[in-house]
Amino acid sequence: MSVELWGLKNCDACKKALKWLEAESLEHKFHDLRKDPPNGERLAHWLEALGSDKLLNRRGTTWRKLEADQQALAETEAGALSLITEHDALMKRPIWEVSGQVTVGFAKTDLENLQALLKG
Repeated sequence: MSVELWGLKNCDACKKALKWLEAESLEHKFHDLRKDPPNGERLAHWLEALGSDKLLNRRGTTWRKLEADQQALAETEAGALSLITEHDALMKRPIWEVSGQVTVGFAKTDLENLQALLKG
């Protein structure tokens, strides 16, 4: 089973996730969101699967720098898609894809979700 990991190479959570994958000897492919951005179809799939509340990082610097009218765009799926397309750092990281299913994050509960996906 192959795992696709999407994130930023300088992101601490992504670095930890990559180390975990190597320690678990799991085959994986890392996609840097800035060098290898996901296409619109993939982003739409992530939004549908996770919802904007889970996919958007509303605690980060990128979100806080947005004007209120830009932040309001996140209330609709089309608006959230537009924001993510323009600001890749708005997504929580890392984003995991396993057999077409997606989860996000690397906290304890996120790791439990990922392990459930890996078990199929």
